[in-house]
Amino acid sequence: MIQPLRVVVALACAGIALSACSREATTPAPQAIGASLTVEPLTLPVPEGSGMPQLTVSGERAIVSWIETSVAGASLKFAERTDSGWSTPRTVASGTDWFVNWADVPSVLRLENGTLAAHWLKETDPAAEAYDVVMAFSKDDGKTWSAPVSPHHDATKTEHGFVSMFALPQSKLGLVWLDGRQAVLDAANHNDNMSVRTAVFDDRGTQVSDTLVDDRVCECCPTSAAITSDGPIVAYRDRSAEEIRDIAVTRFVNGAWTPAKIVHDDRWEIRACPVNGPAISARGKTVAVAWFTAKDDDGRAFAAFSEDGGATFGAPVRLDDGGSIGRVGIALLDGGEAAASWIERLDKRAELRVRRVDATGRRSPATTVSALAGSRSSGFPRLVRRDREVIFAWTEPEGERTTIRTASARW
Repeated sequence: MIQPLRVVVALACAGIALSACSREATTPAPQAIGASLTVEPLTLPVPEGSGMPQLTVSGERAIVSWIETSVAGASLKFAERTDSGWSTPRTVASGTDWFVNWADVPSVLRLENGTLAAHWLKETDPAAEAYDVVMAFSKDDGKTWSAPVSPHHDATKTEHGFVSMFALPQSKLGLVWLDGRQAVLDAANHNDNMSVRTAVFDDRGTQVSDTLVDDRVCECCPTSAAITSDGPIVAYRDRSAEEIRDIAVTRFVNGAWTPAKIVHDDRWEIRACPVNGPAISARGKTVAVAWFTAKDDDGRAFAAFSEDGGATFGAPVRLDDGGSIGRVGIALLDGGEAAASWIERLDKRAELRVRRVDATGRRSPATTVSALAGSRSSGFPRLVRRDREVIFAWTEPEGERTTIRTASARW
């Protein structure tokens, strides 16, 4: 299980030696594609003590959310992208019993009818690192919120988290999360399985489904979800009986979730969770997935494309230039291209980088968005597309605490 923020342990390439992360690539140099992206700062008024950003997009409306911590507890706040910048930040909820973590972060999403949906995490047993997903809805642009509800009803004190929310037609809300109930219910058999589950809420905020998707997955790698013209697709890190932990997708087809489909057969065998999930983006039937792998202690970031809604994927495209610690992002642009981001490892330092890639393997020059800490303190950078704009959010040190930054690029 992943540790809460109060336990600070340096993370270097998900447990992989830093020297291995910076190993030179041996693959042939890919062909160039277009110009690099030009990244400009995007001012967001947040105080010291902010972190754990998330970005969501519904249609052309983008929201950034984050956590602010103080001696009084934690608060979930958000702002919406406008033509003149970010809107005035609003508060969703606050609490003293929240589970606040660098990798498992809350989010806020706007649905088709304007309803806002938000989720955060509530501690249920600190000794067991157990916590629940808590959700609320707002019909008045975040001025007031509904009573909190949970999408899971097993009542086990275990991990429920790493949520990805996605907007469905008719103003319904879908979400996917990692769920540890089976390990608790079957502890006598030394079952340590984490599962992937999904749920749907209707336009009134009433839950209408709770479905098991995969009964054995990596314990604490974030999930990601997107909507194709055929329906939802979810990406996550799978886990085989042999401890192969490669990236898989599942699609909602004919009223059911399909069996796990491995995006690329990396064959990364690792006996612990690397805390490094995939990112996914979809437009029509085109799907792009980005991920991290470190087979043979060689940290690399890749992307792969599908033209059939995620049923099959092409050959992977290398994202990094010499070594990566992952924490990837991806957003489809136009003409089959995608903007993909990752953290590059460079001589004991790290940078958040972005480049354009396509399914043929062509790449633009990489652009450095920001220098970063290579440890947990930098969290998971975020990337989304809004209209003709790519938006970034990430965490930076601010004295002894952290703050979040945002930026944008147009193409």
